[in-house]
Amino acid sequence: MTETKLRSRPAAVTLSPAAEARVASLMATAPDGAIGVKLSTPRRGCSGLAYSVDYVSDEKPFDEKIVTPGGTFYIDGASVLYLVGSTMDWKEDDFAAGFVFENPNAKASCGCGESFTV
Repeated sequence: MTETKLRSRPAAVTLSPAAEARVASLMATAPDGAIGVKLSTPRRGCSGLAYSVDYVSDEKPFDEKIVTPGGTFYIDGASVLYLVGSTMDWKEDDFAAGFVFENPNAKASCGCGESFTV
């Protein structure tokens, strides 16, 4: 009988060093009870789906969990299919700051980059 070896699968979303640092910063000032930061894709915006990053206080069974040096990052289980292969970055300049996503699954996005269609 041969032994089956399971390979660990890569995370659905890759966080840039700047995004990891931002997660660490968020967790350093997180409200009581927060166990991590969670990315989801609720239905809203002019293109259909939007990126939403929020604190999370409980771990759901189907959420993907990514442990970073600064804290735990979760991806909503229902959103994983829309995000597989994406990169999440943190950009900051004199006028704006926010997470930026490179999503190979997005077929279209709105002009401001807040929402997308798959």
